[in-house]
Amino acid sequence: MAMATTPLQFASTIPIQKQFNTAKPHAFSSLSSRTTPPLSLRSMPPRARLPAAAADASVVMVAERQTTAATPSKTLPFRVGHGFDLHRLEPGYPLIIGGISIPHDRGCEAHSDGDVLLHCVVDAILGALGLPDIGQIFPDSDPKWKGAASSVFIKEAVRLMEEAGYELGNLDATLILQRPKLSPHKETIRTNLSKLLGADPSVVNLKAKTHEKVDSLGENRSIAAHTVVLLMKT
Repeated sequence: MAMATTPLQFASTIPIQKQFNTAKPHAFSSLSSRTTPPLSLRSMPPRARLPAAAADASVVMVAERQTTAATPSKTLPFRVGHGFDLHRLEPGYPLIIGGISIPHDRGCEAHSDGDVLLHCVVDAILGALGLPDIGQIFPDSDPKWKGAASSVFIKEAVRLMEEAGYELGNLDATLILQRPKLSPHKETIRTNLSKLLGADPSVVNLKAKTHEKVDSLGENRSIAAHTVVLLMKT
């Protein structure tokens, strides 16, 4: 038996696009209908013309300049500095440590008198003050420092320290050499170093160590020194 079929009918013959239209135009449609004038480089502020990365970088640079200008330099109640020096030991040179001549068959080969302790102390003071090292202030390329006594360098470092408004709080130095033994000379060296610094001997400490026959220090081919200083605001 054949079944009767009913033709499909659409609910409305209105086109689909018109079914979604509303009485009031959407806000976006009104915005999209507006005419936006083309951008002009002349109408844009200078910063807007930069690429994003360049603009960000320029903002940072301006901020850094303003921060630097607004931030005064800090006056610290104390400063700490470390110094290190090393010289080769060669025959035919005097061995001078802390301004004291030490009997030995070798001495420091250097542009000045090669006083490893005083050079080290100078660097520690300069470092505490945030200044360049001894090689920049007294370059070995300058002939006037040839064979100069290192006490000259110490006096200049002390002058800079006092000019900055600081005094020596305390100093601790360590000499490293295999020979000669410094025990007989330590007190004389410490006393002279205190005098050069204009400090009480009680705030100046000196130690000496061998290098257990390891590398050039332990083979009596070099001498080294470390110094730490504490500077106090006057």
